[in-house]
Amino acid sequence: MSDPARSTSPADAHRLAPEDCVVLGQLTSPHGIQGWLKVYAYTSPADSIFDYPEWWVRKGDRLSRYRVVQGRRQGKGLVVQLDGVADRSAAEALVKADILMPKDELPELADDEYYWHELEGLAVFTRAGERLGRVAGLFETGANDVMMVRGDREAIDRRERLLPYLPGDVIIEVDLDAGQMRVDWDPDF
Repeated sequence: MSDPARSTSPADAHRLAPEDCVVLGQLTSPHGIQGWLKVYAYTSPADSIFDYPEWWVRKGDRLSRYRVVQGRRQGKGLVVQLDGVADRSAAEALVKADILMPKDELPELADDEYYWHELEGLAVFTRAGERLGRVAGLFETGANDVMMVRGDREAIDRRERLLPYLPGDVIIEVDLDAGQMRVDWDPDF
């Protein structure tokens, strides 16, 4: 019987260089004895990770593609059944594996919407042109998303600032081509 998980060819491996991929989540532990796995999703909402019918799974240096047979909420978490992962031992072999998606396979967004990975690394400037640093990450809160802006060598200081991600209010302009964004933010805050 052939392994439904397909290892990548050298062309696929090159195509899936880290800078070309987004990590959608991680397989965290086996669930039961029939090969199901618990999933920690970085997507929002979490169960939208199941919108992708095939997953690239990276465990160490091995990169394989799996078809998602079933995925569902289980209690407060998510579980998935992957094609070819039929027992607990096969599931255990995938624990702590990352779930990847090539950036070029992500759904297109409206002109004023961005994936978090597109914002990470952008230089952040105030209205007055003062550089606050670079977007080091984003996270969700109950009210709105928050950007972590970390001061760098070119910034006015080395402070880390938490800015609410509020387009049209705090976020004035995002220019992906220039690698920067402009914000309405007091640098002393």
